Amino acid sequence: MTLDHEHELPGAAAWSAPVRAGRTVTLTALADGANATMLIIGADRLDRLNIPDTLKSQMSARIKPGMVLMSDRGLALATVTASSLDWHDCLTGALPDQLLLLELTKHGFGEADLHACINFFSKVSVADDPRASLTYVPDHGHAGDTVTLRADQDLLIFVSTAPHALSDGRAASVAVRLETPDHSEDHTGGHTGDPAPDPELREEAIRALRLTRELIA
Repeated sequence: MTLDHEHELPGAAAWSAPVRAGRTVTLTALADGANATMLIIGADRLDRLNIPDTLKSQMSARIKPGMVLMSDRGLALATVTASSLDWHDCLTGALPDQLLLLELTKHGFGEADLHACINFFSKVSVADDPRASLTYVPDHGHAGDTVTLRADQDLLIFVSTAPHALSDGRAASVAVRLETPDHSEDHTGGHTGDPAPDPELREEAIRALRLTRELIA
């Protein structure tokens, strides 16, 4: 199954699709309190989203516009080109349920491939306790909030709309819409359409993009 222009993912559901390099994917929250947990794997199955390297190289503890999502090999998987929110959680991981695992098995993956992920539309903060533990921030995302990613190489994306793992029942399962523009196929290695312009990026992100473009040229 491919991501074909628009797909509405109900609450408490999961879905997966290939996305070709150069395509953009926009996620839209369809109600307050949405959470869209996303795993990203390169279509060649060599590159997996590496949250620690993504954060360390770009001096951030959150996913926000202008960040490149990097793989284990330091390559660019996708770039966050726009977002109505300046904070998307990537420290907590996925709710321990079977939604994402079921989608992974459709592509020949297993439980060992359930790696670190991004919780779009969700935010965590440091709690005021002796352990300085993470706590879920309610009322962060609202209906109509959006985030747009550009695929910097051919990808497999996996999305779950289960509540955030730390919400403790404070968040319901909310539907999310996924959209890609309708591009015509070009003749540059099979990519589709013109890539979205890069936002202002750190040097480490620019290097990851350059290496990736050289690899897939």
